Amino acid sequence: MRIGVLALQGDSREHLLLLKQLGVEGLAVKTEGDLAAVDALIIPGGESTTISKLLVNFDLMPQVRTFAKSKPVLGTCAGLILISDEVIGALPDQELITGLPVKTERNAYGGQLNSFEGSVVFADGTSENVAFIRAPKILEAGNCEVLATHNQEPVAVKFRNLMGASFHPELTGATHLHKLFISLVEEHQS
Repeated sequence: MRIGVLALQGDSREHLLLLKQLGVEGLAVKTEGDLAAVDALIIPGGESTTISKLLVNFDLMPQVRTFAKSKPVLGTCAGLILISDEVIGALPDQELITGLPVKTERNAYGGQLNSFEGSVVFADGTSENVAFIRAPKILEAGNCEVLATHNQEPVAVKFRNLMGASFHPELTGATHLHKLFISLVEEHQS
């Protein structure tokens, strides 16, 4: 199993380190060839408009959209915004990958000064401390399975082959979301 981490902008390095810690091969994805070499993709936190522009400028947006239709994709923070079907606060010309039937709002937890670490509770009862940095809020989870909540609000969801989270697990060393994603990848490989 090889999981790619989109490495155009954002905290790809931290995701790659966490994958290594979990014994999974990771690959920084910067080209179409890199994308073709992975079984799944993590779209990291960073700045969603910048990541979107870079995907378009490097002509990767069509390939990532196609990838997300059939292979496992995890979007954290900015990555969640990019895979969401509806985004409040997105720039009018911002291209999204889409596929995750949720309504999210950019920076809904506040700006940089409002960033915080907080506890999330997963559906299986596991609790972990994670970082919310200018985090998007999931306003409507649609037909998604809620994987984790913070203050009884959904902060991580799954729909078919797509997972999205408002938070950054990789910045606090939290591993549960990545373990769930690895399980999803294993299911898709069998």
